[in-house]
Amino acid sequence: MDPKRPWDCADMSQVRAEIDRLDTELVSLIAERFSYVDRAWQLKMHSTEGAVVPWRIQQVIDRVKAQATEHGLPPEMVEMVGAQWRNMIGWFVQYEEEKLRKVADEKAGADKSGTGHGS
Repeated sequence: MDPKRPWDCADMSQVRAEIDRLDTELVSLIAERFSYVDRAWQLKMHSTEGAVVPWRIQQVIDRVKAQATEHGLPPEMVEMVGAQWRNMIGWFVQYEEEKLRKVADEKAGADKSGTGHGS
């Protein structure tokens, strides 16, 4: 079924079907975004950059708020989009921190037991 434009929906069942379709797409996009976050922590293992990169977090939030404004969303909705992104990024940062900490703990344990590459 081809997507309908909002003004082409003749009844609430069509509106709800389109909202459900968009929700499915949003979840798919968030899952795709997560796969990049999962790769990011792996790359950060080999750099001095930690999970929290304040300038990048602000850059992303500013960008999505600008995009929300460009799409004509009301100011309150623009702020909500920014808050939702901040919340999502917060979860992703926590995920990265946990992964990086686990790797560091495993490396420290291996180094102490003499099985690490540093012995």
